Amino acid sequence: MPEIVVLPHPEVCPDGKTFAGTPGKSLCDNLLDHGVEIEHACEKSCACTTCHVVVREGFNSLPPSTEDEDDLLDRAWGLTPLSRLSCQAIVGDTKLVVEIPRYTINYAKEGK
Repeated sequence: MPEIVVLPHPEVCPDGKTFAGTPGKSLCDNLLDHGVEIEHACEKSCACTTCHVVVREGFNSLPPSTEDEDDLLDRAWGLTPLSRLSCQAIVGDTKLVVEIPRYTINYAKEGK
């Protein structure tokens, strides 16, 4: 089981977290299963950017992003070359170090 390290985030995971991930599940599901309440406004259907993460270590072990994911990521706050939508990133056998961006764009939550 791969180790997943979540870097500290002031609201979602203030102390950070390390846990054994489940290969074959999305990074989003792994985070939620271990109490890291990452936003996922579209219910993990690749239709928003609220579950955007930056994979600081292990990025190349993830399956490539799709064109749909890339199009959405273009709208994500704090986009980097290591950005992924956690609902689309399927965990393999490699350790991942994940940073949850400080902000998300959640139109439903913002009432727009």
